[in-house]
Formats: sequence, structure tokens, C-alpha cells
Amino acid sequence: MNFDLSDEQKMLADTARSVLAEHSPFDRLRTLIDAKAEWDDELWRALAEMGFLGAAVPEAHGGLGLSELDLGVVSEALGSANVAVPFFSSIVLAANAIQLAGSAEQKAQWLPRLASGQAVACFAGAEGPGPVIGTKTGLADGRVSGTKTPVADAGVADIAIVACDGALAIVRLDQAGVTRQRLDSFDQLRPHYRLTFDRAEADPLPATIDLADLLDRAAVQAAFEAVGGATTCLTMARDYAMERMIFGRPLASYQAIKHKLADIAVAIELARSNAYYAAWAAAEAPDDLPAAAAAARLTALAAFEAAARENLQVHGGIGYTFEANCHFFYRRERLLAVNVGQRDYWADRLIAAQPGSQARAA
Repeated sequence: MNFDLSDEQKMLADTARSVLAEHSPFDRLRTLIDAKAEWDDELWRALAEMGFLGAAVPEAHGGLGLSELDLGVVSEALGSANVAVPFFSSIVLAANAIQLAGSAEQKAQWLPRLASGQAVACFAGAEGPGPVIGTKTGLADGRVSGTKTPVADAGVADIAIVACDGALAIVRLDQAGVTRQRLDSFDQLRPHYRLTFDRAEADPLPATIDLADLLDRAAVQAAFEAVGGATTCLTMARDYAMERMIFGRPLASYQAIKHKLADIAVAIELARSNAYYAAWAAAEAPDDLPAAAAAARLTALAAFEAAARENLQVHGGIGYTFEANCHFFYRRERLLAVNVGQRDYWADRLIAAQPGSQARAA
């Protein structure tokens, strides 16, 4: 197992960063917020043209068929730019669910469209406070009834993958039996919705899958996204500390600042190595995935939280202004902290995955 990227993966990362630098600078994010935009559709088209949306989709369905680690490279790059696109919802969650549990016809119908960006999907699993995936939503006679909230990116999605009665179903969101209500979101660049289904027509995915396994795989990509965001926060804090003069000396020359930034750098490297291992486990050692995904998720959240907070502190008062860039990442860190399950869920999953654990034996 090599905890370094191949030359091809490094090239993939460089290409992704180049596209993001061109299409998604921080001023672009402010413009989207001011316009109350749902997403950055221009960036979405650019990602589709470069093939990033089909990174993990099989070649037979119009994708590139890359590995979990390759997908992680893309997720980390997107996290570093704090993008306003539904990549996690449409590609990491929804497309993966169709790939794992969909019929041949469903895969042929939807995976090429998702990989090309012609269609956007969201994943409707949560039902408010409580478990990561709720099961109160009912599926009977090919129709879904119930409520899912919060659902990320539902405002721009064409379909939702809905978790109901222990199964998954594809539901078109443009039909009369679906109501979308936008919610107030702390992160203005990733809107959330309440979806209400009133006997909406659904197309059930035929294969039975472990929804926890789907979340494990999503958690690995969420970890890469958090690592990307944390790395940018560290770079922003370092650069500002080197420029800011305090009592005739650069702020970065003070030992307290050096130690803070060094601690964050260590936390990021720990999270990155855990994310690499979890991506490897997803492909090569599925029995190790629950523990690996939980470890990656927890360490990435810890690194991103520390980096986002210290970035604000290092910038001082100016860091809390809309004109500064710190708030983009603090908001995204707070959102990712509850995305695909809060810390308690992943801590319990990590403990349960340990050999000899009573929770595992149960």
C-alpha cells in the first residue's frame, strides 16, 4: 500500500486545481451568494467537459472508471476551492447508489446523464434529527410518501435517490407529487431542502444493499473534501501571518503562531493518510472499510475544524468580514460536520468495528 499519489493522480490533481482556479475564484463565490444562486452551473459544465463528473462511473456508462482514490483526488481539489456544485450529492452519493443497487436499465438510463452533467441527482436519506438515514418514508405500489429533510442540492436536482423501507428508489422531482421547500442553511453555497412526497411515482432500485456501506463510501469522499478545505485554511493562515506585521515583526515569527499552524499541519497529514487508507480499503479490503471510513471521517473533521477556527483567529477582526475569505471555509466546515452523520455516529461505528467489540458481536 503506497500512501502517495501516482504521477497520473498528481496530474489529475493539478488539472482539477487549474480548472477551479479559472472558474471558481473566491470573488465568484461572493457573486453567487449576492445573487442567491442555487449553484455554480458554469463550473458544473466545466467539470463535465473535463470528465470529472464521470471519474468513478464505469466506462461502459460514459465515465472514466477511475478508482476510489482517484475520486478522492477530485473531492480534495473541490474541497480546497469550497465549490458551489452538487458533486457530493449527485456523484458521490446518488450515482454510487445507482451503480451499487440499480438494474441494468436504470444504470444505462441515469449514469451516462449524471457523468455528463446533463442530469443532477440528490440523495434523500435524512428525516430530521436522529439516525443518519431515516426509514419512515413509505414505498408501496411504486409510489413514495413521506418527508425527507434536510436534503442537499434538491433545488437543482432532476431526481432524488430516496431511502425508504430499507430500500432505495429513484424519484423524479418535477412531478406533481413532490414539493420542495428551501431551508435556511448556514452554508449559503450548499442549499438544503425539505422534500415532501405525496404518492410520488418511484422506480425502486432492485438490489438490496447495506445503506451503512453506502455511507462509509461517502464518508471517505467527505474526508477528502474536508482535507482539501483544511489545507486551504492552513495556507491562508500561513500566508496572512507572514504578511501581517505586529510590533515590527511578522506575525508568523511568534512562537505561539508557529505552534498553532504546525499542529494543524500534523492533523491534516493524519487525516489525509487515513483518507488514503480508507479509499484503498473501499476497493481492496471491504471488511476494513467501516473502521477505516470512520477513522478518516473523524480525523478529517477534527483537522478541518481546527484549521477553519485558527484561520479566523490568525486573521483577527478582518477574518470575520464578508470581504475576507475565511467565512467560506468556516461555514463549509460546520456543514460537513453534520453531513452523512455527526461525530457520534462515526465514533460509535469506529468502536463497533474493533475486534472484540460488544457492539460488533451484537
